[in-house]
Parts: sequence; C-alpha cells; structure tokens
Amino acid sequence: MSSFHVLTNPGQQLDIPEVRSIGPADLVDALRLGWRDFWQRPSHLAFLGLIYPLCGAALALWSSGNNSWPLLFPLISGFALVGPFLALPIYEMSRREELGLDTHWRAAFDVFRSPAFASIAAVGVMMLIAFTVWLMVAQFIYESTFGPGSPATLAVFLSELFNTPQGTSLMIWGNLIGLLFAAAVLATMVVSIPLVLDRDVGAAVAIFTSLRVTIRNPLTIALWGIIVAALLVTGVIPLLVGLAVVVPVLGHATWHLYRKAVVPPGGAR
Repeated sequence: MSSFHVLTNPGQQLDIPEVRSIGPADLVDALRLGWRDFWQRPSHLAFLGLIYPLCGAALALWSSGNNSWPLLFPLISGFALVGPFLALPIYEMSRREELGLDTHWRAAFDVFRSPAFASIAAVGVMMLIAFTVWLMVAQFIYESTFGPGSPATLAVFLSELFNTPQGTSLMIWGNLIGLLFAAAVLATMVVSIPLVLDRDVGAAVAIFTSLRVTIRNPLTIALWGIIVAALLVTGVIPLLVGLAVVVPVLGHATWHLYRKAVVPPGGAR
C-alpha cells in the first residue's frame, strides 16, 4: 500500500540529497543557460511569461480600486516571494527538455498532474503564508507611521512618502523588514521546487536541502538574490511588461542553478 507523502519522500528511507559548493561563475553560467533555453522557444515562454505582468497589473488595479495605495509596492515586491512557485511551468519545461519530452507550452501544465504535486503545493502554501504575513506587516508599518486609513490617490501617497519624515521612516523600515522576508524565502526556497519536481523528496526535505545549499554557499546565494531582485526590478520598470521575458529566463536559470547545487541520485551530472 502506498503511503501519502507530502513532507518526506515516498520510500522507506529518508532521501537527503547531497549539495555542492558553487560560486559566482556558476551563477553566470546558470543565467547563460537560462537565456539559451528562453531563446530556443521565445514565443512559448513569452506566452507563459505574460502571466506575470498580467498578475502584477491586476494587483495594481486592485490597489487603486480599493484605495490601498500603501500596499501597491508590498504587493508587487512581495510577488517575488511566491515567484518560485509561479515559475513551476518553466521548471517543468526545463525538466522535459532534459528528458527529451514534448516542450510545447501546453505540455508544461502537465506538471499539475505530477505525482509530486501535493509536495509542490505544500511548498507553495508556505510561500503564500509568507506573502500574506508580509502584507500584514507592511500594513502595520504604514498604519504605525501614518495612522489608520489610506490616501485617496496615488499622487497623495507619493507626496506623503517622499516629502515627509514619516515617509522616510516608512521606506527605511519597510525595506529593511522586506529584506528579512526576502532573505528567509531565498534561503528556504532557492532549490526547493525544482528539487521536489525532479525527485519527489517531499516538501520538508526540499526546504532542508535549500537551507543546506544556502549554508554551504552563503555569499553565492546572497549574490543570486541580488541578481534576481535586480532583474525583477528591471522587468517591472517598463510597466511590468519586461517580466514576460525576465521571469522565464530566471525560471530556466533557477533550474540550472539547482542542477549545479544539488547532486543527482546517480552522482555527478
């Protein structure tokens, strides 16, 4: 009888993957491979990538419609907290490419029928919880600084933000606390979803493995976080449209980074 597994692998023995030391050159190579993979199927990946600017635009419209302008930046920046889960179809395309399977964009959604999807969903729920807590904290910081309520327009909010001492305090504390959230998610999720998709080791083992990769390569993973943040900001600037290219490239690059950081079951690949 097969046992239900979400936190650990389905076997009788706990499978703890081995991790490698990686350096800046590996990050550069992962990005190169990510761009190569994108360029092989730019129309397919751009189609998938359109999901991200559309979601960002939906968040902006929601903020304007509910007069929740102080949450606009936390919503868009916090979007990166759930990005590794939202890039799941991109990882699946990378996996299928390695196995010589169909890589049409429709095939990427076969991942939702994967035996490992329960474990993947568990990691996604953890990311969603982190995203929700971040929004609650961001709202608390704003109300602690400016009091309850919300500015009527974006122009009023920007004026408060850049022309008052409270706005300066809000930017400092908001960015510092946001950095802590981002660092925690990066450390626990840098290879989690690619690993559980590839090997179905369970959510807890995948997160533990990500932590081990981070602990073994703290400066390299920190540099990776900076690169990801810089590329996402670059994608956001042209009205979020750049995310249609940036997110697929990062998704493929993350898969290749996973391959470099985690030793496969059969040894070096």
